[in-house]
Amino acid sequence: MNQPRRIFNLSSAVLLVIASMVGTGVFTTLGFQAAAVPDGAALLLLWALGALIALCGALSYAELAASLPRSGGEYHFLSQLYHPVLGRLAGLVSLTVGFSAPVALAAMAFGRYGSQLVPLPPPMLALGVLGLITAFHLARAEIGQRFLVGTTWLKIGIALGFALLALAAEPVPGSLSPWPTRATWDWVRSATFGLSLIYVSYAYGGWNAAVYVVDEVQAPEKTVPKALAYGTLAVAALYLLLNLAFLRTIPLPDLQGTLEVGALSARQIFGPLGGQLLSFLLCLLLLSSISALVVTGSRVLQIMGEDLPLLKPFRAANAGGSPARAILLQQGLATGLILTDSFEDVLTFAGFTLSLFASLTVAGVFLLRRREPQGHRPFLLPFYPLPPLIFLGFSLFALGAAFWERPVPVLGVFLMLSLAGFLLRPRRA
Repeated sequence: MNQPRRIFNLSSAVLLVIASMVGTGVFTTLGFQAAAVPDGAALLLLWALGALIALCGALSYAELAASLPRSGGEYHFLSQLYHPVLGRLAGLVSLTVGFSAPVALAAMAFGRYGSQLVPLPPPMLALGVLGLITAFHLARAEIGQRFLVGTTWLKIGIALGFALLALAAEPVPGSLSPWPTRATWDWVRSATFGLSLIYVSYAYGGWNAAVYVVDEVQAPEKTVPKALAYGTLAVAALYLLLNLAFLRTIPLPDLQGTLEVGALSARQIFGPLGGQLLSFLLCLLLLSSISALVVTGSRVLQIMGEDLPLLKPFRAANAGGSPARAILLQQGLATGLILTDSFEDVLTFAGFTLSLFASLTVAGVFLLRRREPQGHRPFLLPFYPLPPLIFLGFSLFALGAAFWERPVPVLGVFLMLSLAGFLLRPRRA
């Protein structure tokens, strides 16, 4: 079996985290939050709290990654901390709805935005960009890593440039002020603020990206914790700048309830061609997002192939060091979702299950410290036990809210996980 190549240094590992986190969510969700919480300072606080929660999760994962260094993310952690069956469940969810579905979504978004620029059907553009990025990652592991690094720097430049141009413009009449007022605290204490925080947390998804490629990171015990923390903090700063820019450039009546937040802001800054310009910029942003998902998702399957006889064919890397079979299976699943356009229910399933497994992983920090109080810990979680408690408190709130709003699908999730756990249980000789 080929040994993994250490192709990620600190810089590229940080960029992997940023690429995984920054997608279309920050350009589309503020309008729904403004409809529920029409206060500029409260909205910015939402995004700041979302950053705090993501950072608490990242720091918790960092201690686990340093103490239990191996690629695979939740599959590896839950297998070691609880039971192999729980790890297999997490791996199965990661393979299907955790990575393949987001790849398909990002490719389809690329197709929708791209079709506004070139006269081609969105599915054709989606499949085309998926094939192009797959080819880069199949060629050599280093080529895929360079493609990821290059497109992520491009993503950072685009998002930062957009935010700075918007902040340089004069605030439009009717836009929300970022400064707190007497009403701000009332909105912060409202139930709608708490529910909006759930949606903000989804935009911060991907903060755990570096734990999926631990075996390919240089000096992982030191590098992975730094990559998780630095990447999350960088995205938090970028998100706050972007949302401040949106608040300044869009009147509240136009902002509330709209999905096209970025397009509205672009029209205010660049005029009638702003919508097309944003479509072009979002297409470029999505290249990095798809590339990051290809890297992280395929490594989970590769690690599962090392442990499980049924998945043994997927553990092999090609001559270029890429887990080719794992990449092809993941992209095949994504292609099927693009062609059928039938995965909205799967994504609902994913949102709940991924939050559940992330919560179990963060709770593993307490379990590992109790089980191995003198264990080797190259990275110690600062301010313990506050970060995992903050993350778990929010996660329990989000999971409870999901059950309250949609009890039948949530019960269905538990039923499906129970059935899958029964089928994945180790067989006696």
